[in-house]
Amino acid sequence: MSPTASASPIRLVVLLALAALVSACATAPSKRGLLAEREVIAANMMRDITTLASDEFGGRQPGTEGERLTLEYLARRYTEVGLVSGTNDPANPWRAPVELVHSRPQSSKVALGGVVLADDEAFAFAGARRVLVEGADVVFVGRALTLPPADAIKGKVAVLLGEPGKSPARRAQLFELEPAAIITVVDEQSEIAGVRRAYGSDRIQRVSEGNRDLSAFVTDAAMARAIGTNVWATLREAAQDDTFAARALKLKASLESVSERSEFSSYNLIGRLPGTMPDAGAVLLLAHWDHLGTCGDDEAADLICNGAIDNASGVAMMLELARRMAASGPHDRDIYVLATSAEEAGLLGARAFIADPPVPLASIVAAFNFDTVAVAPAGSPLGFVGEGRTALDPLVLEALKETGRDLGNRDFAESFVQRQDGWALLEQGVPALFLSSAFGSQIVLGPYLENNYHQPSDELGRIELGGAIDDLLLHETLIKRIASAIGYSPPPVRVQGPVQAPAPVETGPQ
Repeated sequence: MSPTASASPIRLVVLLALAALVSACATAPSKRGLLAEREVIAANMMRDITTLASDEFGGRQPGTEGERLTLEYLARRYTEVGLVSGTNDPANPWRAPVELVHSRPQSSKVALGGVVLADDEAFAFAGARRVLVEGADVVFVGRALTLPPADAIKGKVAVLLGEPGKSPARRAQLFELEPAAIITVVDEQSEIAGVRRAYGSDRIQRVSEGNRDLSAFVTDAAMARAIGTNVWATLREAAQDDTFAARALKLKASLESVSERSEFSSYNLIGRLPGTMPDAGAVLLLAHWDHLGTCGDDEAADLICNGAIDNASGVAMMLELARRMAASGPHDRDIYVLATSAEEAGLLGARAFIADPPVPLASIVAAFNFDTVAVAPAGSPLGFVGEGRTALDPLVLEALKETGRDLGNRDFAESFVQRQDGWALLEQGVPALFLSSAFGSQIVLGPYLENNYHQPSDELGRIELGGAIDDLLLHETLIKRIASAIGYSPPPVRVQGPVQAPAPVETGPQ
């Protein structure tokens, strides 16, 4: 064996050791840098969450001192991160009005065939001070899978079979036909009690929407007494056919709802990061700033629903993304930053934005919603709410592949698509996405929904930012790509899922 041959393995070991050392020296700062970056993101988000979810802000209910404090704080933060006003109204920088009405039901009456139903069998409500229907004809529409002709229902009382999760959208479609009222039939008296809890307390609506729509809920047993048990059973069975057509009933109905009502102005807050090619369209970031105010039991020590997770965390993520996008700009496209009001009352701020947008809705090439983000630990699968409804899916899936992240439970994520502000945009054909590891699985989100959602316990101690920071970095990659006119060119025809009417409140029954 020659000396050269015998020394070669030793030299190779030394070279490999040196290479490993160089590699370690190169990657260690990279890992330390990423860790430091995540720490900065966490500190910035916690600063905003801590302020917005403080007792001083009182739960951020629209129309309260908490709203004033919230809007003033957000306007300061918008300026600090480098935004300009996005209202296009020099007289009203930052703020876009959302005209709302607060109503509180005072009394309710439902009579079928001249017989007034007991309180535990029926409940009627409307947003107006008083709505009265006397001796109206009644039309049974079954499950309303096929809408009746307008002249068959206009001015009459429509009777709808209740189906949890589906009836709100069907009522919204029926009200477009201008019935005098809609009665939804539920199975048990306990469901009437649930309706009273959901709709019999204070409600907020947009002034322009449905204040005179008179809705009532009646038990199945009460309907059977009113028109006869056998007749009602035959009608219910016939309505199971998907092609069932509306039928006039030999029945008159009288309904009345009386409410206290007061109108007030709330506000969306709109900022803009100017792009160099504004004619190329815009990217929209949005998160709702509002929460419930007080919602604890009267006897509880803590009555304030601070909404740390829902949705101080979403606003904080939006602000940090805006800061980072401003620091990496300028970008080709304008980036709008929208903090919406009254999401909790039924996406009302988002709908007000749609009714009077600062840019044409068709020019928004992508919208990203941030809501209830601070739940999942780092490394959690991503919930893709709205998957399959826009042309943005390939970009999202490509970014997931690049970052080594996995998609979570698709069915679970999809179940929230109508319960977030992005839905109001999707209805109008705006490509809107809601990407959050908090919505990746029931295992992650379930405990929060069961124990802390819309409760005084939604406080700072529940915050988990690991998954939220993962999501923020993913959004930053996507938004940079989409904000570039070269990086993303929207298709001439948008891909959109079926448009359905939303529920009148976010989590109301049937």
